Amino acid sequence: MKFSAFIHALGKKWWVRQIDKIVFLIFLLIIFLVYPGQNILVTKQFRIPKTVSFPFFSTPSPAPYPVNKTGTSPENLVSATSVVVQDVTSGVYLYRKDSTTKLPPASTTKILTALVVLDSMPLDEVVTVQRVVNMGAVIGLVENEQITVENLLYGMLIQSGNDAGYALAQHYPGGVDAFVLAMNKKAQDLHMSGSHFVNPVGFDDPGQYMTAEDLARLGAYALTNKIFSKMVGIPAITISDVTHTYFHKLSNVNQLLGKIPGIAGIKTGWTEEAGENLVTLMERNGRKIIIVVLHSKDRFGDTMQLINWVFGNFEWQEFKAP
Repeated sequence: MKFSAFIHALGKKWWVRQIDKIVFLIFLLIIFLVYPGQNILVTKQFRIPKTVSFPFFSTPSPAPYPVNKTGTSPENLVSATSVVVQDVTSGVYLYRKDSTTKLPPASTTKILTALVVLDSMPLDEVVTVQRVVNMGAVIGLVENEQITVENLLYGMLIQSGNDAGYALAQHYPGGVDAFVLAMNKKAQDLHMSGSHFVNPVGFDDPGQYMTAEDLARLGAYALTNKIFSKMVGIPAITISDVTHTYFHKLSNVNQLLGKIPGIAGIKTGWTEEAGENLVTLMERNGRKIIIVVLHSKDRFGDTMQLINWVFGNFEWQEFKAP
């Protein structure tokens, strides 16, 4: 009896000693069960008030898509070996004929020449004319004449002056050779994979060639430059050197400019090997069309036929984004 009484007393004392720990554990269990968890706290912390709204970002509607409503082709309307007709806004080709054939570009080369100049020379920079190149079309520069880059660009783009083009290339750091390297680099940057250049003005050479597709791409890009776009749309202008000693009266070689409403440039070209070349921007009824004809027998007639074909057969359909 004494031993059992001892055990009973000992057990009683052990529970007494452990009661505070037991109470503490029960308290922690209650806290764990009733206190909000981490996910609830995070949710409350980043809960978006009902008064907050996010802006709605709409997908832009695609450009109006040109559709040939008659299915008529201009195949028999033009004499050019290579042709591209392209809608500028959508980038859609309306017509292509041998458009990746590499052909002599003649003076359409000067579109690229102008871009290299605009990238590298201020318009008011004065150029001292060095060796005058008098082959083909010229504006009549004189050796040692001092004339601005801007006026030389006018001479090259409006009257297609080869002397003006070479004066600009000679003025480039490193001279003509370095300038031609810059032309090929620019063509590469514009993904003109079917083109190559060995001179700045378009003289015939086996190493100088372009495709109609490259020329359309080049023309559309060049027209995004406001200075270039302005210059190629001028029918006639008179320029001078910085001392107003020499004056050069310029007339645009493009016979359609100023005669056909909507014609806004851009560049002609001709050599015996290249035949007649023409790159044209036509604007009508809010539409912009680039037309390229290479190795043509009648570049102006071909271009007019293509303009009439486009606006007589195509309609532009609007597609709204969902």
